[in-house]
Amino acid sequence: MLKTDELVDGVVATAAPPARRLPPQPVVLAAATAVALVAAVAALAGTGWLSRPAFSAWRTVCLAITVQALPFLVLGTVLSGAINAFVPADLFTRVLPRRPALAVPVAGVAGAVLPGCECASVPVANSLIRRGVTPAAAFAFLLSAPAVNPVVLTATAVAFPGNPAMVAARLLASLATAAVMGWLWLWLGREDWLRPAVRHGGHHAGHNRWREFRLGFQHDFLNAGGFLVFGAMAAATFNVAVPRAVLDTFSGSPWLSVLFLTGLAIVLAVCSEADAFVAASLTGFSPAARLAFLVVGPMVDLKLISLQAGTFGRAFAWRFCTATVVVAVAASALISGALL
Repeated sequence: MLKTDELVDGVVATAAPPARRLPPQPVVLAAATAVALVAAVAALAGTGWLSRPAFSAWRTVCLAITVQALPFLVLGTVLSGAINAFVPADLFTRVLPRRPALAVPVAGVAGAVLPGCECASVPVANSLIRRGVTPAAAFAFLLSAPAVNPVVLTATAVAFPGNPAMVAARLLASLATAAVMGWLWLWLGREDWLRPAVRHGGHHAGHNRWREFRLGFQHDFLNAGGFLVFGAMAAATFNVAVPRAVLDTFSGSPWLSVLFLTGLAIVLAVCSEADAFVAASLTGFSPAARLAFLVVGPMVDLKLISLQAGTFGRAFAWRFCTATVVVAVAASALISGALL
C-alpha cells in the first residue's frame, strides 16, 4: 500500500533503495568558495597585495556591501521559508479572480505582499500552475515577488537614503513589467512552449512543517548567500579595477549606461534582497541605469535562466527572459523619466 505522502501532485513516488546522502549542492558551493577565498588571501599575503591601497579599497567595498545586505537576506529567506511551509497551497486559487486578464495584476500585487527570493520563485510558480492557477498570473507572481516585496523595498530605502523616489520607481517599474509580461503571455503565449516539470511547492501532507521551514530556509540562505558574496566581490572588483575611461564611455551615454547595467545585472545574479546595495555603489551611473539594474536583476539573471529552462523548458526560457528584459528596460526608462 502506498502512503498518502507518497503522492505528489498526482505522481506516484516509487520506493527507492536507501542511498548514501551527499552534501547539498549549495553547501558544497559555499565550502568551495570559502576555501578558494582563504587560498587567494594566503597567496596574496606574501606578495604585498594586501597592503596596497587598491586591495584595501576592494576589501572595504566588498565587506560593506555584504554586511549591509546580510540582515535583509536573512529576513527574506526566513519569510520565504515560512510561506513555503505554512501558507496553504491552494491560497491563490481561492483569492485570484477567475478572469485571467484580471488575475494577472492581482497576482503581481500579491507578489508585493508575499516576500520570496528569486531562487524560490520558479518552483513556486510551477506549483501554482499545477494547482490550477492560469500561467499568466503565475508568471506575473514569479516576476513581482522577488522584486517588490517589503524586504526588498526596505533594503532599497536603506541603500538609497533620502531618495524615496528610487523606491517608488522600483515598485512601479517592477509591477508594470510583471503585469505586461502576464498579459503578453495571455496574448502570445503557447502551451507547447511550456512543459512544467513535476515539482511540489508548499507544505506536503503528513510532513513536519517546522522541518520543511528549516530545510527551505537553509537551502535559500546558502544558495542566495553564495550569490551575494560573488556579487559583492564582482561589484568591488568593478569599482576598483575598471578604468575610469571605460566607465565614462558607458556612463556618459544615457542608453549605453542603461544597457551596460542591464547586462551587469544579468551576469552578477545578485539576490534581490541585496542588489540595492550593489546598485547604490555604482555611483558613476545615472539613476535610470541603476533603476534598470534593480528591475532586471530579480527577474532575469543567469541562475534564473537556468532554473526556468530546467523547469519549464528551453523554448519557454529564452523567449520569456528575452521579452522580460525588453519590457523591464522600457518600463525603467519611462518611469525613471517621470520620477527620477
